[in-house]
Amino acid sequence: MRSTLTLMAGVAAVAVSAAMVNAGEMGKYPPLAPLGEPPIPLDNKQSDAKVELGKILFWDPRIGGDASTACVTCHEPDQGWAFGDSLSRGYPGTVHWRNSQSVINSAYLGQLFWAGSAASLEKQAPSAAKGAVAGNGENDVMETRLAFIPEYRRRFKEVFGTEYPLIGDAWNAIAAFERTLIVNDTPVDKYLAGDKSALTEEQVAGMELFNGKAGCIQCHNGPQATDENYYNLGVPPAERWEEDGLAQITFRYELYAKGMPQDMYRKLKDDPGLYFRTKEPEHMGKFRTPPLRYTLYTAPYMHNGSFWDLREVVEFYNAGGGENDFTDGTMAATKSDKIKPLGLTDEEMDQLVAFLEAFSGDELRVDPPELPPYEALTSE
Repeated sequence: MRSTLTLMAGVAAVAVSAAMVNAGEMGKYPPLAPLGEPPIPLDNKQSDAKVELGKILFWDPRIGGDASTACVTCHEPDQGWAFGDSLSRGYPGTVHWRNSQSVINSAYLGQLFWAGSAASLEKQAPSAAKGAVAGNGENDVMETRLAFIPEYRRRFKEVFGTEYPLIGDAWNAIAAFERTLIVNDTPVDKYLAGDKSALTEEQVAGMELFNGKAGCIQCHNGPQATDENYYNLGVPPAERWEEDGLAQITFRYELYAKGMPQDMYRKLKDDPGLYFRTKEPEHMGKFRTPPLRYTLYTAPYMHNGSFWDLREVVEFYNAGGGENDFTDGTMAATKSDKIKPLGLTDEEMDQLVAFLEAFSGDELRVDPPELPPYEALTSE
């Protein structure tokens, strides 16, 4: 009996010691902070006229290949300014290969898309509008369409001083509009700014877990709750690749288009993530840490929409993540050593989910604009 008690005491002592080490470890990460005003680039300053023009263009499917797919097609306001399916919509006849991320608060990010392929909203807009399985637009075609719309000619001249619309200015206008899609008055913001009544007791308990036992702060830190680094969590491959032929075709196309070597093209069964861009083996299966803000409205979650609510996400982390082709050595073994079983109880998981929900605040509603009509050009 004595030996059993001694052993239990020893285990308890180790657990307490581990908790103390863990707490000390968490303290080295940037703390959560209220979200201030978004940065504005010097070469694309805001104006009311530019924002209004960008809003109209955001809704206009003529900024695309066959005039059917607008920015809002994959970033719908009533779906968290994202798209409520595991994989995003694609250009007609295709389906996208990744989950659509919300544009809310994207103005604060220095790396956009799941693999950070765009460094600003000005670069993100054409990448989406011209992407083969997204907008599939061509600069000259889109620019010509704009020239046949008198309202656009007038607005572009007012904002940019050009006789006819230029497609590069369209990207700047869309970016300016997206910089107004800000939600920075959430319960978390208010609490961190000093209003201790902004969070419930359950949410405060969740925040303590977030900063401690659950270890979320390791990657979800700072004002945006993201370190913008890249990790492999062991998220399983997209289920739709098992049963959706069109999704399979898109995936194979992306592998080919992004320069996968022949042996990998034939063997890969999962999205290699950052490796698409760098071709560095240590980047296989890694994706940028997504911000936690506005996530209450943006399900499903992860780069391929594997989880349909925040409780599923927390359960996944609590189990120590998962396994995929880039964790088991099939193609690589890049799973982050930050991902370990957490030992959270059901009550603690509920508390953590409650805190995560407090990052979102009220939904942002915007009335859609009326799109201006075409009119034949006439010689003067």
